[in-house]
Amino acid sequence: MIIENPCVVSLTWTLSDAQNQVIDVLSHPTEFLVGGHDLLPSIENTLMGQTVGFETQIQLEPDQAFGEYNAQWVCFEARDLFPAEIEVGMQLEGLPEGAQTPDMPADTLYTITDIYSSHVVLDGNHPLAGMALRIALKVMDIRPCTEDESHTGTLGKPWLQVLQTPTNESDPNHDTLH
Repeated sequence: MIIENPCVVSLTWTLSDAQNQVIDVLSHPTEFLVGGHDLLPSIENTLMGQTVGFETQIQLEPDQAFGEYNAQWVCFEARDLFPAEIEVGMQLEGLPEGAQTPDMPADTLYTITDIYSSHVVLDGNHPLAGMALRIALKVMDIRPCTEDESHTGTLGKPWLQVLQTPTNESDPNHDTLH
């Protein structure tokens, strides 16, 4: 089978920054919908017309990946708007009820970057915004997508969603980016 729009591909990859520091390794084949919302357009374009076994390395500039970092998407909210058990790295869908920065996008995923006694710093940028990325990937399988997959435009969660990078990669419970 040839990769075309729409279909489902199983991929493995290694994602690195521009200095070749590994950000994420997807060693077990994971399925993504081609022609939906699962992959970046630059990755989909590279995959079109390819078959199982195809391997490549792609350089992604910020505008091809998660955009430039926007300092205007950082805000400060009162500490008392949050539960006591919040931690740096946690993510919130939208701002907390009672937020005092109404000009911030409501439908954004915000990451808690700092916690102070009086306020919490929230960042609405994707954790990889502003970064040039390198991805080495391999196509492990290709299958037709189902009607439901085609209709919903996704197989599930976004392909990169967690901010925290492991501090101890030998820890089996460390966070990853997929």
